[in-house]
Amino acid sequence: MAVEKFPVEASHIMMFARSVGDDNQIYYDDEYAKTTEPGTVIAPPTFAQSSAQFDPDYFLRPKIGEPWFGSGGQPTGITRSASGGGGGGGLHAEQHFEYHRHVKPGDVLTASVGPGKTWEKEGKRSGKLVFSETVTEYRDQNGELVITARGVGVRTERPVDQ
Repeated sequence: MAVEKFPVEASHIMMFARSVGDDNQIYYDDEYAKTTEPGTVIAPPTFAQSSAQFDPDYFLRPKIGEPWFGSGGQPTGITRSASGGGGGGGLHAEQHFEYHRHVKPGDVLTASVGPGKTWEKEGKRSGKLVFSETVTEYRDQNGELVITARGVGVRTERPVDQ
């Protein structure tokens, strides 16, 4: 996901915190936040993931008039052929966030994506498993690194044997 401009607004932080069920006042109450170590409202730990809504090409973002991978039409998004064959599938296996400083209202972040490590394991029911790491760097309006996010995806050689 490459995002050219991800404006961080206080209302977005509050709504994100509410959507994940986190009622910590540091995510919405200016007066309370002033009494904390950061001294200001900050974003919850996984807030950077919402930058996907600012990337028009993000593959999981629904696009009007197009089939949506995440629609739930198939449990895994994999379509098996009538003979039971077909390719494997993929899933999101891990996510790690390294914060270099807190994200706060007024920040304007950009995100750039690059490859990380890749490794393989043999699966018991799906053949070879290929793990791929993706590294996303979020920088603020001054070009300073704010977050390094590492996501790990895994692809299977074939659909899981039932």
